[in-house]
Amino acid sequence: MNMRKITSMTMVWSLIVLVFNSIVLYVVPEGRIANWADWRFWGLDKHDWSAQHTTVGFLFIFAAMLHIYYNWKPILNYMKDKAKKFKVFTAASSIGLGLTVIFIVGTYLDVPPMSTIVEFSEQIKEGAAQKYGDPPYGQAQSSSLKGFTSRMGLDLNRSMELLRDAGIEVTDDKEMVQDIAERSGNTPQQIYDIIKPAGISPAAPGADTHSEDGADKAMNPPKSGMGKKTITQLCEEIGQDCDMIIAGLKQRGMTIDPEQKLKDLAAENGTGPMQIYEAMVEIVNENKGQ
Repeated sequence: MNMRKITSMTMVWSLIVLVFNSIVLYVVPEGRIANWADWRFWGLDKHDWSAQHTTVGFLFIFAAMLHIYYNWKPILNYMKDKAKKFKVFTAASSIGLGLTVIFIVGTYLDVPPMSTIVEFSEQIKEGAAQKYGDPPYGQAQSSSLKGFTSRMGLDLNRSMELLRDAGIEVTDDKEMVQDIAERSGNTPQQIYDIIKPAGISPAAPGADTHSEDGADKAMNPPKSGMGKKTITQLCEEIGQDCDMIIAGLKQRGMTIDPEQKLKDLAAENGTGPMQIYEAMVEIVNENKGQ
């Protein structure tokens, strides 16, 4: 087999995939909105497209390095002047470097046409926010129905009745909003729209209506990156006894490693990070005052 040809064609195909992925990621909604709307393209969500972009990017880099290795002599020839003397900054090399620097500095200084490219992407993403709706709080779709209605000031029983009236049967209030949406062919936003009439309090979506003690602080999960935190880190953030929380989680039948990331613990226990966090909240409230 001709490795030169294989290397060149790998670069071509991976570049095509990277260009297509870049276009998709250029127009994809912001992460919180993409998750809330269960946004997909060709069956892949934003995380899938981002992961694919990363892995194919590494393939392209590896192929590019091989390409440089196999074509080192021609590349050196590009860096020679008319007298055949080696010169790093030939006319072609200088123009290529200049264009690269212009785009880097232009993006940093936010000047056209670089700023126009960025602004157009932002306009597309803002349009997506208007079309799909903004989640009331971070990772809302990963909340259980019970936790979601509690945070949004909605009556749980009335919410379940509204869902049944809409042809969506829910028997377990610990089922994630996202799972209910997927099972019924809806988006989390549509599920929220259905149960909105069940409101029982005027509290603003996601507002912190709790006091400053540890139990109430736990009602508000970290704004971002919760799945990457460990149980120990979360306990420290909310100022609670980690041993008490771990014991409570184990009593609920969960397998717990306090130093394992929450998303990995959730996967092992067949649940979601937000549901584990909600269980932590319940444990804190159960032990409050003891």
